[in-house]
Amino acid sequence: MAQLEEFANNTSTLETMDMKLEVVVIPVSDIDRAKRFYAGLGWRLDADFGFENGFRVVQFTPPGSAASVQFGTEMTPAAPGSAQNLYLVVTDIVAARGQVASVGADVSEVFHPSEPGAAYRSDGNPSFHLRGVSPEHASYGSFATFRDPDGNGWLLQEVTRRLPGRIDREGARFASVSELAAALRRASHLHGEREKSAHKQDVNWPEWYAEYMVAEQTGRELPQ
Repeated sequence: MAQLEEFANNTSTLETMDMKLEVVVIPVSDIDRAKRFYAGLGWRLDADFGFENGFRVVQFTPPGSAASVQFGTEMTPAAPGSAQNLYLVVTDIVAARGQVASVGADVSEVFHPSEPGAAYRSDGNPSFHLRGVSPEHASYGSFATFRDPDGNGWLLQEVTRRLPGRIDREGARFASVSELAAALRRASHLHGEREKSAHKQDVNWPEWYAEYMVAEQTGRELPQ
């Protein structure tokens, strides 16, 4: 115990180096079948390298993601299909679910968990997955699931307002046009309600929109 405490005290004073989670390896049984599936989702094919010794690696990146997935020959001892609850964060769960369904993937209906942790339950019990988006469209509360041909499970989760500390104010950004458009729609709706309550037009609406959209991403208090 004393050694662990000494190690913790020593490491707490060290400068930390950026360690970016960039690639997750998923186990598949048929590389070409998996490649067709992820290409069909509209994910970007970054690499498909084969080598003389039989090794092959394929990499895809979901739209707007900083992290990628890889699969190939003898990349992991895990059984094909054993990767579960891989998160794909979206800003509009209904639209994201529709996009996945439109390419023929078997995706669940949108649901919200009946209790904490129930989103991870995949035993088919409908009491754990309540149909529809979460009450009041709460951020982090709405899901849909789908699997690749091997059974690796993906979890779509709607996040509109981040928890504090996840993203610094200076790091707020939008990864795609659709993400920016969704944030603008949310800001427009709430700003319209604000103008109705005040019974006057807000000429400084651009500043309010900007403050609202940054606050959403960084988990700060939303403007009134």
